[in-house]
Amino acid sequence: MEKGERLWRRLMDAGERLGCHQLPERSFAWRGYQFPVCARCTGVLLAVPAAFVAFRRRKLRPAGCVLLSCVMLADWLIQYAGIRESTNRRRLLTGLIGGFGVYTLHLHLWKRGLDKLAALFPR
Repeated sequence: MEKGERLWRRLMDAGERLGCHQLPERSFAWRGYQFPVCARCTGVLLAVPAAFVAFRRRKLRPAGCVLLSCVMLADWLIQYAGIRESTNRRRLLTGLIGGFGVYTLHLHLWKRGLDKLAALFPR
């Protein structure tokens, strides 16, 4: 097994551990190698650093985070109900939007928890 093949195998294993279904038809490919996560998970993972940067600069309210998350849920529900099959482009876009909302909401919750913890130990 060549070096590139071993790296791809390790990345695929990591994607599986993250909980992605890794369906080939719902994943992007590059140079003949399937991405280790599906298109929607790719969007979510790309949204994480954007959420961190945006959270530090300008806070999106928790209600807005939930609405953004619902975009991803709506795409999934529409596909699951058989109303319309999603595309990898749409999955990527809704993953970006929903992932941004979910991770920004996580940051709000962490900050709230840390603020409460800090209040227990005043200086």
